[in-house]
Amino acid sequence: MKRTPDPDKAAREIARREKQLAGPRGKFYFPYLIFIVSLVYITDEIASQIGTLMKTEIANDMLSHFGDASVGMLDILSVVSVPFLALGIVYKPLSDRFGRKPFLVINTFGMSFGLLIVYLSNSVPLYVLGACVIQFFVPHDMQAVYILEAAPSKHRAKIYSIVKCVAMLGVMVVPLLRRLLMQSTSQWRRVYLIPAVVGLVTSFAALMLAKETDAFNRARINYLRGNTAENGTDTAGGVLPALKFVWKHKQLRWLYIAVAFAEAGYLLTVDYQVVITYGYARHYLELGVFSDLEAALESVGVNQVTSALFLFPVGCALGQLLPGFVADRKSRKAAALFSSLAAVVFFLGFMLGSRAGLPPYLVGFFCGACIGFFWANVDIINMMTGESCPTALRSSVLATVSVATGVGVAVAYAVTIPLLTWLGNAAAGPVLLCVAVPSLIAAFTVLALKTHDTKGVDLTAVRGDEWDAPPEKAEARD
Repeated sequence: MKRTPDPDKAAREIARREKQLAGPRGKFYFPYLIFIVSLVYITDEIASQIGTLMKTEIANDMLSHFGDASVGMLDILSVVSVPFLALGIVYKPLSDRFGRKPFLVINTFGMSFGLLIVYLSNSVPLYVLGACVIQFFVPHDMQAVYILEAAPSKHRAKIYSIVKCVAMLGVMVVPLLRRLLMQSTSQWRRVYLIPAVVGLVTSFAALMLAKETDAFNRARINYLRGNTAENGTDTAGGVLPALKFVWKHKQLRWLYIAVAFAEAGYLLTVDYQVVITYGYARHYLELGVFSDLEAALESVGVNQVTSALFLFPVGCALGQLLPGFVADRKSRKAAALFSSLAAVVFFLGFMLGSRAGLPPYLVGFFCGACIGFFWANVDIINMMTGESCPTALRSSVLATVSVATGVGVAVAYAVTIPLLTWLGNAAAGPVLLCVAVPSLIAAFTVLALKTHDTKGVDLTAVRGDEWDAPPEKAEARD
């Protein structure tokens, strides 16, 4: 039975949210908001990428007794984070009840606190705890919801991609800190401290300076007043209402399937540093520069890999930037195809480039571009998902996307972990390529044949049932 809001509490909340809507904004408020959101996104991207950028060092330091299988064992340990992902399905929909701002602040604080735990870790269990805390808070991307609900519809994808581009450039701090603080691979923990402190400061800035989104305030007021026609739904959000809504509407069902296929290539975004490290190590072993793999990995990790990672954020920023312009100028589907093809091309570039001993900065740029385009593809599908549901359920629907994401990631781990454990870390490149290419092809096929493009959709008016007819009929009707 649907829960009815208490009249007195509803009246107080309506008054509070109307006051927020009537509050001064100023002509510079939107650029000012984007600046704050960009700071949050930089923290998010560093928290997302730092573990991967340090993966070989972490595995070889903490799991050295597993020898060449240490990276595979670290992947196995990451399965511990799955329950945290499951909790996130319940956690993120709360922002459809309590607002976007509280969770923007909490998520930023949480991921920064996780970085601090990893910095202080002196054992595998403490490291895993910190990694799980980071993994819990990073996927919720409340800053992305802010952009969706605040940006003008005709520039939404461009603004999103520009902010993501800036955030990825912020990841350059990781290789910089590697260069300044990591004289040996065993000192990898030092790299976590400064991002942790900066993230905690950013969470305080978001608390003091960000305002609630107008779209949420209006949707919440409509819900409390019982204006379900304007609200798009008669629920205040939640996991079950979101899943029921997705199941009811074809557009969202197929978008979830597309996400699952795309995420089956997930480990491509996790093991790229391993591909570069072992590529260069094998190259120098063949040249006779080193007599054993362990010595080659130590030297490459401090030198070539660190140099490559300086240009990684630049390539990743480019990969995040360009698809947004394609999405607004052409279509969301065109941007997804462009991103998928570019991800595969650049993956081949950095996999073969490191093996051939190409300049590390070039290899790092190729690697970053691959990862940037891969995530741009996923972001475009998620944007289409957010643009295909009403504001009152948007955060809840985007939270339950993690169900589809979990299916894709589970397939990725089920296929790649046994192969990497059996074949060794040096085989990471071919293994990832063989998994990622079919998954990206399948994802785009679903988008092309089963979904309607959402370019220019008015997020304040979308109901979710506009595309329940077959895509060609819906497009003709529009």
